[in-house]
Amino acid sequence: MEWTIWAGFAAGLLISTVTSPVGVSGAVFLLPVQLSVLGVPSPAVTPTNLLFNVVAGPGALWRYRRDGALRGPLARRLVVWTLPGVLIGAAVRVFALPGPGVFRLLVAAFLLPLGIWLCLRTLRPARRPPDATEPSARVLAASALMVGVVSGIYGIGGGSLLGPILAARGLPMARIAPATLAATFTTSVAGAAAYAALALASPGPVAPDWALGLACGAGGLIGGYLGARLQPHLPETALRLLLGALATALGAAYALQALA
Repeated sequence: MEWTIWAGFAAGLLISTVTSPVGVSGAVFLLPVQLSVLGVPSPAVTPTNLLFNVVAGPGALWRYRRDGALRGPLARRLVVWTLPGVLIGAAVRVFALPGPGVFRLLVAAFLLPLGIWLCLRTLRPARRPPDATEPSARVLAASALMVGVVSGIYGIGGGSLLGPILAARGLPMARIAPATLAATFTTSVAGAAAYAALALASPGPVAPDWALGLACGAGGLIGGYLGARLQPHLPETALRLLLGALATALGAAYALQALA
């Protein structure tokens, strides 16, 4: 329907504008909109969300690259280890977790602790030591692989998980945001391709909703660029509190629906 295309474009634009300054593509918040408002069936909603990341990602990345924020090895290391994880997660999502009830529980289990963590960390920020460094290669690899699996199942790209993990180690947001968005974009390309291939072997609605995914992504492309450009001028505390409150509310709503 035509209204869903425009609604998807608007949702992608608004969400990406708010989330890209903190290294999150916005897919984590767009997925419930697609599932409950736009009527995308499960599990097709996951590759549709990945398609959003693929289309929307270059907007913020181009701006961060123009500002020189993508230099350094962090983004490359995240990409290398999240890629195999997202392929594993895609297979798990299609063959082991197709039911909407289980999926809602998974959404709630992810969003609730994420939202609470964001709010608490914002209200009581940890002090960053002056010599804060990246996690060790082993810890970074294990974390990125785990996040890749969850990303393949949930269709979020991974930035909303990798960001808090790296922030807890004391890395500044200006370094985290470009790297996690780069990993999100790359893993989303791989995840969307995996779901397209798995659709050939599954009788259910596994392929993405191409029209809606492209519409959401077009909005996200513009919103991501705007958010990355506005990052130096936006109050980070207010943004983190908004993201935390939204994630908590969405997680609680899905928990109630799954348990009803």
